[in-house]
Amino acid sequence: MERPMVNGARSMRSTVSKGTDRVMLMNADRVLYYGLLGTRSVSIQGSLTVYVAFAQPFLIRIDQGPWQETRCKAVPPYVPHQITSPERMIGILNIEPEFVDCGALPWLGCTADRGNAIDSLAERIRSLYARLTQEGSHDVAWPFDLDEAMFGGPLPLRRFDPRIESTVARIKANPCDQFSAEDCASDLGLSFSRFLHLFSDEVGTTFRRFRAWKRARSLLQYVNRSVSLTDIALEVGYTDSSHFSHSIRQVYGLKPKDIFAGSRRLAVLA
Repeated sequence: MERPMVNGARSMRSTVSKGTDRVMLMNADRVLYYGLLGTRSVSIQGSLTVYVAFAQPFLIRIDQGPWQETRCKAVPPYVPHQITSPERMIGILNIEPEFVDCGALPWLGCTADRGNAIDSLAERIRSLYARLTQEGSHDVAWPFDLDEAMFGGPLPLRRFDPRIESTVARIKANPCDQFSAEDCASDLGLSFSRFLHLFSDEVGTTFRRFRAWKRARSLLQYVNRSVSLTDIALEVGYTDSSHFSHSIRQVYGLKPKDIFAGSRRLAVLA
């Protein structure tokens, strides 16, 4: 099958109001958010997540480790972490890791150049924020490549079993659908146990956890809309409001009502 585009290159026509200071750029593989941090509990996101301070350093704790003070930090997928900051605003980059060779990223891990590489990434992200919010344009149109703007080009890809790749693409295209792992295994002609084992090996997490993340991620397209939380919970595939609230708080460290309250002035460019 044809691999989904991962670098986000496309013609984009977007509206950014003059004076807007809260923006979210989003496609199937990237989310770049500039907005309120909020008071967050521990979060576990299925993306590679990069936090960027605008001015003052923030504090972050990774998987119950010590608090660290920094102005930019990359957190691997599915790693529990908590962040707090003296600033109200923060930059957050989410990179979906399915097709990215995370081991080749110079700003992740323990490479000798990691410090310089992540500082350079942070400066690119801050510059893009300035471009989006300080040019004073009410209607912005450009051929926009998110990866070029942030990384200087496409991220390195990794090899993927085509059978699992097709399942990943199915989940990403329909994150709110209720098809089961048994359905996917049958469609691929695999036993249920073999499918689950192969999926975990290829994706780096379980089928259930991957689907839960993609469902929670789909919430982001609604955050600045005037829709009831009950309706949104049903729209994105949660069986009831309690399950919805618990799942979203576990992923983002914030209750759904707090996410929506903090997104009222957010411009979403998708």
